[in-house]
Amino acid sequence: MTQPVTELNDIQGILRSGYGSLPDAVYLLLRVSDRTKAKAWLAAIASEPGESGPAGRVTTAADLSAMQPAALQIALSASGLPALGLAQDIAAQFPRDFRVGLGSAQAEQEGACRRVGDVGANAPAHWAWGTGATVPDALLMLYANSGGLDAVTARVKTEIAGAFDIILELQTSCTLDAAGDRLENFGFKDGISQPELDWHGSRVPAEDDGLAYGNRVAAGEFLLGYANEYGLYADRPLLAPDRDRLGLLAPAEDNPAMRDLARNGSYLVFRQLEQDVGLFWRFLAAQDAASGGTALADLLVGRRLAGGAPLAMPAPQPIAGAGTDERDIRRNGFTFAADPDGLACPLGAHIRRANPRTPDLPGGRQGLISQGLRMLGLRHGGPREDLVSAARFHRILRRGRAYGTFLSREKAMQDEGSEQKRGLHFIALNADITRQFAFVQNAWLMNPTFDGLSQESDPLLGNRLDFPQGKPTSNYTLPLATGPARRLCGLPQFVTMRGGAYFFLPGLRALRFLAQS
Repeated sequence: MTQPVTELNDIQGILRSGYGSLPDAVYLLLRVSDRTKAKAWLAAIASEPGESGPAGRVTTAADLSAMQPAALQIALSASGLPALGLAQDIAAQFPRDFRVGLGSAQAEQEGACRRVGDVGANAPAHWAWGTGATVPDALLMLYANSGGLDAVTARVKTEIAGAFDIILELQTSCTLDAAGDRLENFGFKDGISQPELDWHGSRVPAEDDGLAYGNRVAAGEFLLGYANEYGLYADRPLLAPDRDRLGLLAPAEDNPAMRDLARNGSYLVFRQLEQDVGLFWRFLAAQDAASGGTALADLLVGRRLAGGAPLAMPAPQPIAGAGTDERDIRRNGFTFAADPDGLACPLGAHIRRANPRTPDLPGGRQGLISQGLRMLGLRHGGPREDLVSAARFHRILRRGRAYGTFLSREKAMQDEGSEQKRGLHFIALNADITRQFAFVQNAWLMNPTFDGLSQESDPLLGNRLDFPQGKPTSNYTLPLATGPARRLCGLPQFVTMRGGAYFFLPGLRALRFLAQS
């Protein structure tokens, strides 16, 4: 059994909730303009419960309530930490991928951009923000009840005036279907499949009962300072006690002699993804005239446009963490084990690539070789089962929001509203950017040979560039029960990267430390 998560007052609420009850949101990309004023504002929003201050407090995991009118969350980039005065030797302890960043020249030179698919039209040279002078020091996320966001935003802008400059203000949108579910801009239900963080410490990673696919994941996969699915702790800044003069930080669980700056924090990946809704529906309708493209859209995504049900069959046994009500279980209580050839849900479908729902080791073998493979995140059940690594080592929490006016399929087919920009502000939380977010992007979404496929990448997010040189990635395979598979060729690029950055989402004690350092 792993340790339970009890310090809810120290954890920003976005790790526990996507704030679905607050439909309106805006993201402010900030640059520190006055360090002293910026630190004073951070001290105010990170104040202890009951302390007075000019700003609303950061919403914590303990504050969540269906009645809350608004929420405020803050994250800091690698440039934001020294801008606030964090000592260079402490900042240097943060993981390299965080320090290098998402769209920096160094990330391009070292191949980090290529590994996550940010090449071609997705390359940083084409971004609206996130490179050079447009790299933000901080990301401020504001959420509010319908009609209340303007007042919240105006108040916060007044408070940060003189402390931060606003690089960009990113608006969001909220479109609900008849069932009250949030829709992304292609029309599919969004955010209906998320891993469940093991808040109670009930999970025993790598034991017999943890070898099957499950949706409940060790807290350390998302929260820094806790044991992850390996039973280990992610790299993070640890300080000698004399560096924490005011005693603001907690001792590190894996090294009590040190103070843990990152405990109860996480790393946040922000990507602005522009969706070409008109191109999506016109292309699919041309390939699938009988349904107007909707049946083919289901096969590309792996879920039904109407209702969000997966194309895969329900799992024969309950899946831990798949949900408690019938609707959640129907949407998330499945694996692809009964569909090895992709006859129900194609092998390259988006939901299959984003989370293959693979177990650790078929049959739960416990030999030394098997244990070693499991520690590497690999399986060992024959050639086919080794093609995709165990899913539990590569999960992410998604907390993004759509932006732009929603365009119906019918209007998209007529090319109405195509001049308007719309897409997704993708937000992911994870404790290890390389092993989680970047792995999913590189090994699953962009990989042209994922699960034994050839010359295709994710049907929604793929950049369609040849890889390796001369080998297209714009195909999509639709297996058939009899005869050769049907293959779509020449899929256009439906989604384009427009900006992004990596951020550190600190706990409140860490925010107080940064405000006083």
